[in-house]
Amino acid sequence: MTERETTRLIAWSHELRQVHTRLREALDLTRTAISEGRSGEAATRDLLLYCHGFCAALDGHHRGEDHTLFPAIKAAHPKLAPVLRQLTQDHSMIAHLLGGLQAALDRSAPVTELDRHLDGVAAIMESHFRYEERQLLTVLETLSLDASPEEVLGPL
Repeated sequence: MTERETTRLIAWSHELRQVHTRLREALDLTRTAISEGRSGEAATRDLLLYCHGFCAALDGHHRGEDHTLFPAIKAAHPKLAPVLRQLTQDHSMIAHLLGGLQAALDRSAPVTELDRHLDGVAAIMESHFRYEERQLLTVLETLSLDASPEEVLGPL
């Protein structure tokens, strides 16, 4: 195995950690935008930008995992099928929570309601990320997958 091949294999675990870090940061920025609670059209645009951006990034990350990463892991490690099913169920739950956040944004819900939506997303997202990292990082260090990081882990 060449050094480049070894680097690419190990990089999948590194890529996943980096994506999770960026999504956590995006959530923090979104929370800050909400907590500032400024009024007016510019503040509303900023909040919508952060929330829509965060929702799109998290959804894109999960779609990449569901369609590219998880099938590759299942093919290489069939014994992980129950773990992958749980992670996919988490993705569905998070998508539902993001839909609730989006609906609240669309109707200009009060800051306290938006904050509750973000609390729910944050709790499930963090639990999901920690479980995923515990279960998959070692596997990702040896996974051979010929795809771009954006295709596998989303456009972050």
